[in-house]
Amino acid sequence: MKNAYLNWSSGKDSALALYKLNQNKEFKVKKLVTTVNTEVDRISMHGLRKELLLQQAVNIGLPLQVIPLHGAVSMKEYNEEMRNATAVLKAEGFTHAIFGDIFLEDLKTYRDEQLKLAGIEGVYPLWKQNTGELMDNFLKLGFKAITVCTNSRLLNNSFCGRIIDEDFIKDLPEGVDPCGENGEFHTFVFDGPIFDEPVKFQKGEKVERTYTPNSSKDDSCFKDEEESWDTGFCYCDLLPK
Repeated sequence: MKNAYLNWSSGKDSALALYKLNQNKEFKVKKLVTTVNTEVDRISMHGLRKELLLQQAVNIGLPLQVIPLHGAVSMKEYNEEMRNATAVLKAEGFTHAIFGDIFLEDLKTYRDEQLKLAGIEGVYPLWKQNTGELMDNFLKLGFKAITVCTNSRLLNNSFCGRIIDEDFIKDLPEGVDPCGENGEFHTFVFDGPIFDEPVKFQKGEKVERTYTPNSSKDDSCFKDEEESWDTGFCYCDLLPK
């Protein structure tokens, strides 16, 4: 079997990708890898507390490697940090990196280009699959998840902190992807077939935050993209129990 690590976001797509790989005899997922914002000690983008990330890994039964990143990291710095981390994983004997991406072509191309430099191959178990069917399968398998971050431009704050179920999917506005593949929402998975037992938590406060994309001379090729980035988000803080 091929040694693989999973780029773990703590959310539904990476959880479903892990489930599918566990049914596959070609790959052996031996580690979860997650980036954490060192300024707030939370998962980058999702805003999930590191304590709950650690508990997820324990309840799944896989070792976790945390890649620390400063909150204001530039694209150049990000690439350097990820290249260093990937080189270590390669030296540990990993040959494949698993991602839960579904249809973001530019992101997949970027990932594959960066991995190629380290001699690692990307694997995408959910690639090009119907997102409505994926979400339906996710729920039928018994996974349980809650939204921890929503894009304020695309979803009102009532969607933040909601349990993912059939009603949640039905309530999504037209044009919003059922899996949130365009960044509409992010989730925390706390139970399902990959867990030995559920992760216990309680809901804390909801907060709205606005961000300014970090840029530098080294990131000049990304400036056009930065101007179109969404900058307003709602977060639901989850507290370990």
